[in-house]
Amino acid sequence: METQIHGHDVLDMMIASGATYTRASLVAAMQAQFGPEARYHTCSADGMDAAQLVDFLAARGKFRGTEAGFTVATERVCQH
Repeated sequence: METQIHGHDVLDMMIASGATYTRASLVAAMQAQFGPEARYHTCSADGMDAAQLVDFLAARGKFRGTEAGFTVATERVCQH
């Protein structure tokens, strides 16, 4: 059975960890936290794997920093 995780849960995980991520380290953290088979959704997209969600969130400005190291841009996270 597939696990469905909302993108907000990933952003919350990132904030709680206080860590700086690369694309690869975030995908690895997501797979460790939610399982390698988890699928992700947001308010406007669904059916994504971990790497697709990272790309989706990055394209929407949800991260602060560069690909070499980024955190959540908390001011860009919707609160619903």
